Amino acid sequence: EEHVVESGGGSVQAGGSLRLSCTVSGSTYRNYCMGWFRQTPGKEREGVAIIGSVYSTRYADSVKGRFTISLDNAKSILYLQMDKLQPEDTAMYYCAADFSVCPFIATPAHFPYWGQGTQVTVSS
Repeated sequence: EEHVVESGGGSVQAGGSLRLSCTVSGSTYRNYCMGWFRQTPGKEREGVAIIGSVYSTRYADSVKGRFTISLDNAKSILYLQMDKLQPEDTAMYYCAADFSVCPFIATPAHFPYWGQGTQVTVSS
């Protein structure tokens, strides 16, 4: 059984930065697909950034140039560096993991392992 735990959320003013971390513990796999999603009340969970063993990274258009996803393979820690944060980035952020090759479009339904979420609040 895999365990996924996020940390690093908080409150920040517009223009500020936060770094989210996600620790994935369990077995070791050759292939992986990991990502960050976010959700606000009344809306569907949306993809923010994906990183996979076959292709490098993909980002939602709304965060390109501001957010950076990275993976420390040795420590099994996934990061999301968020810069130039805006009030519309306010959401609960979730880390997700799967141990297969990422599909062309990695929707939330693809991921069997999820963290509990960490809140990010950006004030104007």
